[in-house]
Amino acid sequence: MILENIKLSLSALYANKMRTLLTMLGIVIGIASMIAIMTVSDAMNKATMTSMGDMGANVVSVFITQKPDESGNYSENVRSMKDKDYITQEMLAGIEKTFNSQISGISITAELGSLKVTDKKRYANIQLIGSNETGIKKNNLNILSGRTFTSKDYSDGKKVILVSDKYVTNMFDGDKDKALGQNVEVVINNKYFIYTIVGVYEYHDSGYGSGTSQKDIQTNAFIPYKTATRQLRDSAKISSFDVLTKTGADPTTLSYSLTEYMNENYYKNNDAYYIYAYSMKAEIKEMESMLNTQKMAFMAVGAISLLVGGIGVMNIMVVSITERTREIGTRKALGATNGMVRLQFITEAVVVCFIGGVIGVILGVAFGIGASNLMSYQGSPSVKGVIACLVFSIIFGVFFGYYPANKAAKLNPIEALRYE
Repeated sequence: MILENIKLSLSALYANKMRTLLTMLGIVIGIASMIAIMTVSDAMNKATMTSMGDMGANVVSVFITQKPDESGNYSENVRSMKDKDYITQEMLAGIEKTFNSQISGISITAELGSLKVTDKKRYANIQLIGSNETGIKKNNLNILSGRTFTSKDYSDGKKVILVSDKYVTNMFDGDKDKALGQNVEVVINNKYFIYTIVGVYEYHDSGYGSGTSQKDIQTNAFIPYKTATRQLRDSAKISSFDVLTKTGADPTTLSYSLTEYMNENYYKNNDAYYIYAYSMKAEIKEMESMLNTQKMAFMAVGAISLLVGGIGVMNIMVVSITERTREIGTRKALGATNGMVRLQFITEAVVVCFIGGVIGVILGVAFGIGASNLMSYQGSPSVKGVIACLVFSIIFGVFFGYYPANKAAKLNPIEALRYE
């Protein structure tokens, strides 16, 4: 019975190709926009979450911040930080001892500034960072040529440096082996420093440099933390650090424990500053929730076009029934029940919406992947999303096809046969 109705529906739709095409158009546009929005949104969300995940879901960031008063307000006239306000090596040693079972290391960095390295007509922009061993591990650097820092590099504060392959492209035409052993010469606070390249790591574009030419993109260049502190005294003052958690430890819980530990033991009597720690894991969850909300908002806009398409299906079906009144009367005169007539027209609406849905999915996938690639994101459609859209198009067919189908089923056969 259902198969016969599908055949009849296809025949009726083929007999009125233009009207069928116009009927499908709204569904095609609606489904295509939904699929495209899902594909682009998923690609953007995935890129953002990957970028944040690379920063470290297992990292707890700890920093000094202004202490609020008893009312929770912050004074605009807070005093400048003094030596006693900074984090000391003693405090870090206390953390490692107290939370030994939960942490794998403490990352300390010192940013020496944004610098431009030049060599005749060549140049490269770098962010010079002094980092300890844990800090380098936290960055998960993929060394393409040479080596990372040795224990002796860290302990002796040697003047060695790790640069990105992007730096090598700008300064050595991409020859990584040629870059090894070469000097990086910079000027910091009117002082001249030279570092020897011992390793080249793979640069990953975070997406934050969009709109900047490839040659002008700034990349990180790392030197041992002790090297940085020897050259710039202010770098020895630690105002923040990161803690890497061990597998199984909850970063969010650890952040609360670290905040309490530091403030109770070291900052309880500090009149202006205290310690605050937060987990990137919690931030990632919050960002994920925000991105999903944004995705749902975009999909709601796409659903409006789908709704308009469904209303178009209903309108065209009503017109179709008016044109086929005599056909309906003939079928009912030959013994077709109201249920049979109703099922026939509902089937037609479902077939129209399903075919429109399939075409919409194909166009939506193509457009979504194309748009994602243009924005430098790796986009791919969600299989669940595609199936959901197809099921949704069938439901639309039933929903918007029921009224005209019911109207056809209730036609009086005698009046229908008299209809001109």
